[in-house]
Amino acid sequence: MTTPHIAGRAPLPVDVKAGETYYWCACGQSKNQPFCDGSHKGSDFSPLAWTADTDKKAFFCACKHTKNSPLCDGSHKSV
Repeated sequence: MTTPHIAGRAPLPVDVKAGETYYWCACGQSKNQPFCDGSHKGSDFSPLAWTADTDKKAFFCACKHTKNSPLCDGSHKSV
């Protein structure tokens, strides 16, 4: 399995809107973190579509090792 690039070692807070879909970068190469900019093309990675259930501040994973994709689960503390 290909290992993603660690784009950061802290979650990225984003104000999200209920019903909107966001495309989380799973490869770690996007210049538009935490969202996909197409940098994964030609790799084994694909962006993850995630739809917000409510208006809130969501904390997206930047280390790309979360078990709760696309949201941070604290994995950045051990990578």
